[in-house]
Amino acid sequence: MKPYRSGMVWGEGPRWHERALWLSDTQGSRLWTDQDGSWTATKLDSPSNGLWFLPDGRLVAAMMHENRIGVWTGKQFVTHADLNAVATGPLGDLVGDAQGNLYVDDVGFAAGEAPRPGRLLRVAINGSVTVAGENLSFPNGLAFIDDGRTLIIAETAAQRLTAFTVGADGTLTDRRLYADLADLVGPDARPDGIWAVPEGIWVATTTGHAVVLIRDNTVRTKIDTGDEFPIACCSADGNRLFVTLADTGGRPLFEALAAKAVQTTVVEWEGE
Repeated sequence: MKPYRSGMVWGEGPRWHERALWLSDTQGSRLWTDQDGSWTATKLDSPSNGLWFLPDGRLVAAMMHENRIGVWTGKQFVTHADLNAVATGPLGDLVGDAQGNLYVDDVGFAAGEAPRPGRLLRVAINGSVTVAGENLSFPNGLAFIDDGRTLIIAETAAQRLTAFTVGADGTLTDRRLYADLADLVGPDARPDGIWAVPEGIWVATTTGHAVVLIRDNTVRTKIDTGDEFPIACCSADGNRLFVTLADTGGRPLFEALAAKAVQTTVVEWEGE
């Protein structure tokens, strides 16, 4: 892996769009992109988390502490959908289908609070919000596979990827285990961001110190990240993979986060 960009505290939701990388710095409350050629950040009043591009090219974000989906104007995120009637927050990752419907994590508890089961919310094109999935153990990364017929969600605390069948009306059924990360990668593997490619699903395992490509409940490729913690990932141009890596200076992850002693870089890996 080679360095690509730096400057973030905690880099989430990386997305590649029209030859540019976008990502949220959830701890630094900034939106980063190299859309104009240089790596620049826009300070936000409240942090974005998961990012997605709608079919019409507009960037939307899960506004982490505001229970809303925002759409980017070039200067700020204005409200695309209000989730206050349904969401408990904070909001996590975000993914959309080919029609523009969105699915977003409703994590269920904030840092320092007692853990509670999370949910997955569906935001329809018309702005209506419904609960698509419940009793999720720290819902995190999201990805569609099988041409949109299956939705994969990372359950960080349960150390697994869970699959749902997506109905024609967007409802989720047939919940099942897709991959047991503790078994496949190791007892410290906790999935955060994920990204689907034709060869499988890339998984950033944070405390597992590896990014892995999983298919058919098998690890096809494993990229060790040394002492750094892989947070999230996305692909571009075939075998090109971007990963956000957190450097804690050797301190345990959650201790470093509490002390605001984390620095994140983006690295690039090209397939073998």
